[in-house]
Amino acid sequence: DWKEVKCSAGKGGDGMICFLRLWCNPMAGPSGGDGGNGGHVILEADHQTKCLSNVSTLMRAEAGENGMSKDMSGKNGEHTVIKVPIGTLVRDKVSRKLIADLDVNGSKFIAARGGQGGKGNHYFLNNANRHPGVAEVGANGEATAWVLELKTMAHSGLVGFPNSGKSTLLRAISRAKPKVANYPFTTLNPMVGIVEYDDYEQLAVADLPGLIPGAHLNKGLGISFLRHIERCVCLFYVIDLSVEHPFEQLTCLMAELEHYKKGLSKRPHTIVANKIDSPGAEDKLKLLKEHIGETEFRIIAISAKYGTNLTELLTYFRELYDLYNYDENDNCMIW
Repeated sequence: DWKEVKCSAGKGGDGMICFLRLWCNPMAGPSGGDGGNGGHVILEADHQTKCLSNVSTLMRAEAGENGMSKDMSGKNGEHTVIKVPIGTLVRDKVSRKLIADLDVNGSKFIAARGGQGGKGNHYFLNNANRHPGVAEVGANGEATAWVLELKTMAHSGLVGFPNSGKSTLLRAISRAKPKVANYPFTTLNPMVGIVEYDDYEQLAVADLPGLIPGAHLNKGLGISFLRHIERCVCLFYVIDLSVEHPFEQLTCLMAELEHYKKGLSKRPHTIVANKIDSPGAEDKLKLLKEHIGETEFRIIAISAKYGTNLTELLTYFRELYDLYNYDENDNCMIW
């Protein structure tokens, strides 16, 4: 979900040294045209691009053409437009400073500017020099290096331990088909599914690789995927009721999120107690509720495998989204 890229913009075309020759005046004056401008390298957010794997590590733009006779300017170089996923961050390769956030479809960032075309000799005509024999050389285009970092654009993220049933849940509530197997770390990359409602609203849910204690210290798959939940409006804490102490999972997950970014664990959330169909799950659910106590957010017991209580879960997800997604004053996302 990140890639280092180098961008090389087009060189500007050289100006032309040329003189107009007429039958009655073989030295009628300078007529060299200007060189064309070099093309830019442009990054554009595109909703149809889903990952950075197809983005080239070396991007070049076309050079401008040289000027021509009869005051004709050279053709400008074509811009090279590179499509990147929505949610792509552009950082300086050396300082890692954030330069641009392409979080809206169609938003653009000029990664390297093309060089300006050189002036032809007609530009240097003056009263002191009626026959200038000089022209400008086109400027070189910029050569830049960036780090592209992808933050998945999803309304909610599934956060849980490996093998807690996150991928099974995503399969059950959307048309996404993540890999499902009975062993940890089945999910190695984030996957986004779309939940469709009767009023045609569509909400995106991201299935993230499982976290383990110490993930903020780069253990397991580390913190490389935690960035994907920073943009989420709300979170699903997926708790496995088949383990001995489910409450410890919730405590650990919230601690990992808080270590990664202060306040992230307090984002609007739902505690999803999965595998309610497993032996002893009802008793463990009671203990989980006793440990949590009163909370403004709900605890919903489900079975992703058999579809138990999924309608209740999706209804509450929509309530959270409608309540927290937009600020009434400025109509913008508050997270």
